[in-house]
Amino acid sequence: MKKPFFILMLFSLVVAGMWDNLPAIKNTIHAILDPTLGFLLSAHLLTGFLIITLLVTFATTLIQKYGTDQAALKGLKEEQKALQQEMKQHQQNPQKMLEIQKKQLEQIPRTFELTLQPLIYTAIPFVLLLRWFSDTFKNLNNPEFFGFLSWFWAYLIFTIIFSILLRKLLKVY
Repeated sequence: MKKPFFILMLFSLVVAGMWDNLPAIKNTIHAILDPTLGFLLSAHLLTGFLIITLLVTFATTLIQKYGTDQAALKGLKEEQKALQQEMKQHQQNPQKMLEIQKKQLEQIPRTFELTLQPLIYTAIPFVLLLRWFSDTFKNLNNPEFFGFLSWFWAYLIFTIIFSILLRKLLKVY
C-alpha cells in the first residue's frame, strides 16, 4: 500500500505543478467544470460554493464508506475505546499505562492503511478541483466569504463541517 500511495501522491504533485505548463490539463478541466460547477458559482457565489463543497464532501464520504473495510474500522474504533477505558482504570500504574499505549500505537499503521485506500480514487480529482477553484476565484478577483475568508479557508471549514455531519449520517468510521 505504501508504494502505490507514494506514487499517487507524487503524480498528484506533478499534475498540480504542471497545471499552468500543460494547457491541455487546465483547458480540459475548465471545459468540464466551467459549465457545471462554474454555473453554480455564477448563479450565486456563496450558495453555489456551499453546494459544490457539499457535493464534493458527499462524494468523498461515499468513497470513504464504500472504499474501506467499515467492519474492520469499526472494530479498531471499538478496540481504541476499550483501551482508553483500560487506561482510565490504570492511571496510577505507569507500567500498565505504557503497555496500553503500546497497544494503541500498534493499531495506527492498520488504521492508516485502511483509511488511505480511498485516497487512490480521490487524490487527483481533488487536486484538479483545487486548481480549478484557484483559477476561478482568481478570475473573480478573489472574493472573500463572510467578509474575511478566502475561498480556500471557506472550503476547508465547510468541508470539515459537512464531513462531520455526513460521516455521522452515513455511519462512516
